[in-house]
Amino acid sequence: MSEARSERVLRVDAYPTHEVGGYRVRAGKPFPFGANVVPGGVSFSVFSDQATSMTLVIYKRGEPEPMAELEFPEEFRTGSVFSMTVFGLDHENIEYGYRADGPYDPVTGHRFDARQVLSDPYARLIAGRDVWGVEPDRSRGYQYRSRVCLQDFDWGDDTPLGIPAEDLVVYEAHVRGFTRHPSSRVTAPGTFAGLREKIPYLKELGVNCIELLPVFEFDESDNPRSNPETGEKLYDYWGYNTVSFFAPKAGYAATGRYGMQGDEFRTLIKDLHAAGIEVILDVVFNHTAEGNEQGPTISFKGLDNATYYMLTPEGYYFNFSGTGNTVNCNHPVVRNYVLDCLRHWVADYHVDGFRFDLAAILGRDLDGTPLPNPPLLEMLAFDPVLRHTKLIAEAWDAGGLYEVGNFPAYGRWAEWNGKYRDTVRSFLKGDPGVTGELATRIAGSPDLYSGRGTTASVNFLTAHDGFTLADLVSYNDKHNEANGEGNNDGANDNNSWNCGAEGPTDDPEVNALRLRQMKNAMAILLTSQGIPMLLSGDEVARTQQGNNNTYCQDNELSWFDWDQVGENAELLRFTREMIAFRGRHRELRSTSHPTGKLRDGLGLPDISWHGERAWQPDWSPESRLIAVARCGTNDEDVVYVAMNSHWEAHDLELPALPHGRSWHLFADTGAEAPYDIRTPGTEQELDNAGKYLIGPRSVVILVGRANDPE
Repeated sequence: MSEARSERVLRVDAYPTHEVGGYRVRAGKPFPFGANVVPGGVSFSVFSDQATSMTLVIYKRGEPEPMAELEFPEEFRTGSVFSMTVFGLDHENIEYGYRADGPYDPVTGHRFDARQVLSDPYARLIAGRDVWGVEPDRSRGYQYRSRVCLQDFDWGDDTPLGIPAEDLVVYEAHVRGFTRHPSSRVTAPGTFAGLREKIPYLKELGVNCIELLPVFEFDESDNPRSNPETGEKLYDYWGYNTVSFFAPKAGYAATGRYGMQGDEFRTLIKDLHAAGIEVILDVVFNHTAEGNEQGPTISFKGLDNATYYMLTPEGYYFNFSGTGNTVNCNHPVVRNYVLDCLRHWVADYHVDGFRFDLAAILGRDLDGTPLPNPPLLEMLAFDPVLRHTKLIAEAWDAGGLYEVGNFPAYGRWAEWNGKYRDTVRSFLKGDPGVTGELATRIAGSPDLYSGRGTTASVNFLTAHDGFTLADLVSYNDKHNEANGEGNNDGANDNNSWNCGAEGPTDDPEVNALRLRQMKNAMAILLTSQGIPMLLSGDEVARTQQGNNNTYCQDNELSWFDWDQVGENAELLRFTREMIAFRGRHRELRSTSHPTGKLRDGLGLPDISWHGERAWQPDWSPESRLIAVARCGTNDEDVVYVAMNSHWEAHDLELPALPHGRSWHLFADTGAEAPYDIRTPGTEQELDNAGKYLIGPRSVVILVGRANDPE
């Protein structure tokens, strides 16, 4: 057989067999779904179980009206999948969507309407919201346009970092908010490219994992409210109403208007990896931007509403997400969709892990009943492509299902530990009866994660949802009036304390106490067993002026003010040294819960509890002082952390150390800077090794290490 004839045999799929609407076509491959460039054309594949017909709608890029509408021939349908290869398309200069015809009967769950052009659920790029904040033309049909994306990025030698979970220090950040403030002085503020310019800051801070709020395409203009005080438009700033799950947000890219948001995001990830920083994405599979019965039809509703959403027997939407609809995550088709999506971000974007918003929904059955063995969670845990990615659950939902400590883990899932947050906040306030639970939380919450290890617990005190650290110590109450909801939105149980004045004050004593409380919070968080997570800006006392729900605030209320890096250098230095200290001491990062058993060589237990007197902790309800000593192997240091939330000072009797070791002072939040903290390894030996006076509302950290040579 000649070489030319052999090539024709091998490339038989490169030849059309039909003509539809003036275009040469042939039956496509049912898999993979989406629009994929093939020899000579583009293969389109879309699922719909109950559609009676499907039409591919093709636009020239940016044009309001279609250039072609091609109905899929019946013979191009395989099962419930419509697939067709269209030849001769300029894939870089087209946009596309679908018209799905079928029954319109909401009671049975069907909402087909062939007048609507629908986005492809598997679209790798979306056009229509290319530049952040540009008000769209609502009269224009088909707002969110699917585009074809080439997978031709040069990753070089980039490989997953594979940082052990116990070594992570996670930094939660908003792509736009991190560099949008004029003080950021980056080339393209509020974008992936802008964040890329701040990688040296992250590296110097010492974090090795950045967790990004949603970067999947969403519509920031989809918020009808205005600020009641100023009249300014409010936005969907956080991005938790996903429009397209496979597409990076164009408005987060300096190159979004050119359709290059995918490569810009990949470049950011590649450079973060080169700096030793992993990337975790906050993903929202519990609901979509389509809302309830009054919401728009964008994609899923029009393609197969009864498959993609949880519906009541009357055809209404279950609302376990609190946003109008709930994705039917454990339907077999939807399970595969979620899995395909995550594989896409791992394989095509080299993402290192995912944090799942309202993840308890992922464990609900088709009717909302919690499942004992949720198939989706099991699939994600054991999928070979996702095998080494981090999986983190927000283990509750808006329907009241709270699974912290009980989330189906399959040996893989970690959880945002909301009980850690609440306990440490209560202790910092000085609430009575907290020291016992505090001890459990800082030891990795063995009551919640027995058998799963300490890294099942993601410890945090603040996150995007709630007060910042500065506001936690500056406000007793939320102040959300600017959100336009009468201050009724946002949580009321903040466990916060304003230290004596509500909001900004010139009182030097109040401000000194607030700074000390922020240092106390950082010291406790970064010496706790588990995975610590910091909220972006907490290290420089970023404030939201008491607003604990800035989901709609695209302004200085939410943006990172880079001038604070200099203004609050003392807190930044303290945080940086605490992160370095954690990295230096393996005993703080143990993956096993402590047992209290003696360590070989040193004659000390792996963990011990102390009060004013060594070895005698006070667990009484009125106690506000607890100290913990952690001991590693023979060649490691002993780390002693005393935490005092009492408004009075206390004399501490320190536990004796083995011969040849002595106590050295690393940090004392009650001391004036620069004596509040040292650089790890340069700790000063105590003159009176048996005693230490801990000040009011302070944390003291000592290191028991070999004596310095004479």
